[in-house]
Amino acid sequence: MTTAAPSGEFLHIVVGYDGSPPASRALDAAVRLLRGRTGRIDVVWVSHLSTGVMMSPGAIAEMEAGFDELAPELRGQAAGQLDGLGLAWDFERRQGIVADELIAVATGIRDARPDETVVIVAGSSSHAAHRVVGSVTVSLARHSPVPIVIVP
Repeated sequence: MTTAAPSGEFLHIVVGYDGSPPASRALDAAVRLLRGRTGRIDVVWVSHLSTGVMMSPGAIAEMEAGFDELAPELRGQAAGQLDGLGLAWDFERRQGIVADELIAVATGIRDARPDETVVIVAGSSSHAAHRVVGSVTVSLARHSPVPIVIVP
């Protein structure tokens, strides 16, 4: 399956980003996909509270405050990779289940702009446990209504 848009088509790339090495590689791959094409990159960080952790309302509020502090740092890291390349891009923080939120962003773009090609780019997980219980990329592969690119 071809994931890149023909050169005359607008390519809208949604990149899952958390500042990790796999996320940085995914962002680099998105840049390469846009070379010679018209398009933009939406860098999306999804803050996620683990469902397996029981927390008091105060602990949850503290984690949310930490997420609020982390968002500008992650935006700055993404800017370090993207600024100066002449690409249109934006950073968005969302809350929820990572794969679900990336799919929601991509679907929203596709529905609002049906003439654009929308692709999700994500880095593969390096956590051994994800090979057993699943990962964001496995969920994307199973549920995404738009093409995905998984970057090793």
